[in-house]
Amino acid sequence: MTTALYWKLAEDSFEQKDYRSAVQHLDRVLAEAPDTAAALELRARAHFHRASLPPAEVDLRALLELEPTNEYAMLLLARTLERQDRRTEARGVRRVLAVVTGNEEHLADHRAFA
Repeated sequence: MTTALYWKLAEDSFEQKDYRSAVQHLDRVLAEAPDTAAALELRARAHFHRASLPPAEVDLRALLELEPTNEYAMLLLARTLERQDRRTEARGVRRVLAVVTGNEEHLADHRAFA
């Protein structure tokens, strides 16, 4: 199969909330194109939804290496760290996010963790 087909299958799986399959398809996409920001983001989201938090964190950090001002990646990384009870690290990410966006609301812990 082609990378484009694996990407389509990953998107379809994600939309159907079959996050495990989405991750498997995205693994194939990223094997062929490791610096594909959209694939890293979607795989991080799929990992997050599966509560596979360490792999989500790895993908989000890789994504932020490619796109240092990606607001969504920063927010999801903060939430991922919070879910792992790493609130101090999450606050650091939230501070950067607040500076990048100019929105101080990002400084607050997620409601579920406050």
